[in-house]
Amino acid sequence: MTDKLVKTDSQWRDQLNDEQYRVTRNAGTESPFTGQYVTHNQDGTYICICCEQPLFSSNAKFDSGCGWPSFSNLIEHGLATHHQDLGLGMDRTEVRCQHCDAHLGHVFDDGPAPTGLRYCINSAALDFDEK
Repeated sequence: MTDKLVKTDSQWRDQLNDEQYRVTRNAGTESPFTGQYVTHNQDGTYICICCEQPLFSSNAKFDSGCGWPSFSNLIEHGLATHHQDLGLGMDRTEVRCQHCDAHLGHVFDDGPAPTGLRYCINSAALDFDEK
């Protein structure tokens, strides 16, 4: 997908529940170990809750112990954008869906080989397509 999906605030509020809206449209974070996909282990694809863009394969999911679903890589390069986030007194890299600009979470460089990445993603920003 190359064209940006643009909706009004009212349209996003109609589509998303309160937690999904807070996380994806206001760059919120769900509490650790509370999201529905933290311990989820089915085969399939994790997609953006806002635009249904496929983002992560269940094959890339791993238990990092951080309290949020963790993935070692995206299904395909370019599906997410990365932005410096200096909030909360930390220097982190925010991850957003490239198609609809939904806040997904953050990416860190302490993940497993071969990528060394840990995409720490809010369950509220995801939906799941079972294989």
